[in-house]
Amino acid sequence: MPEGHSVHRTANQFKTQFVGTEVSVFSPQGRFDAGAAKISGSKLVSSSACGKQLFLVFENNLAIRIHLGIYGKWNFYQVGFDDAPEIWGQVRARFGNENFSADLRGPTVCEVLTRPEMKAVLARLGPDPLNPDTGGRQSLRFIEKVASSKTAIGALLMNQQVISGIGNVYRAEILFRAKLNPFLPGNQISESKLREIWDDSVLLMKVGVKRGVMITRDQYLTKKVSKADRNFVYKREGMDCLECGHSIQLQMFVARKLYFCPNCQNV
Repeated sequence: MPEGHSVHRTANQFKTQFVGTEVSVFSPQGRFDAGAAKISGSKLVSSSACGKQLFLVFENNLAIRIHLGIYGKWNFYQVGFDDAPEIWGQVRARFGNENFSADLRGPTVCEVLTRPEMKAVLARLGPDPLNPDTGGRQSLRFIEKVASSKTAIGALLMNQQVISGIGNVYRAEILFRAKLNPFLPGNQISESKLREIWDDSVLLMKVGVKRGVMITRDQYLTKKVSKADRNFVYKREGMDCLECGHSIQLQMFVARKLYFCPNCQNV
């Protein structure tokens, strides 16, 4: 499943290529026919992301909410709607203007919302490290949510109502960088450590937006690096920890794979 940085990259691409233009929308697959009819031909006025969800707002005060889920993906084309490639596969929706087009395949959610409905969805989501933290309100929301919970921090970081956009990779890497036991209850973690986790999430996810890949080792944040060397623990089970030499462990936790170093993270 795409993590938050990739959804923000998509939002940025829509800002560059589609915002301010009239966008044609249709559903080759047919499953989004009714939604497409409501917004096709309207001007796109904003494109934004919150966590793993993309919001495209049109001038008629309707918005499209898109959540890719596990199987969803985008294909972007440097040609206008009328010149876009022949449809292949199951395309839920094609978006296009005079110069660009994009195909959406296999999303978990693709729906049209009113502005109040969109605000209601956003209100349910936790703070997103990639969105502005005006006055520190977003980081404080995160700290308060975690500090008031007895749930393990390894589960809380995957809860999109606690913090938006973090998935399996960032969860494992942020906890390792914080040298934090993933099974420690949130209410047993100091405020300073929670602020460290938030700040590190902001840092790493901004790198993800800029680089297009999830890199979590400091020496490679701005340098070219092989896929095998991008991370400390993710998908390195059975291998030596890069910092202490102990074996990286893999455990199923809340139905997801959790990677950690039992020595560095004191598990």
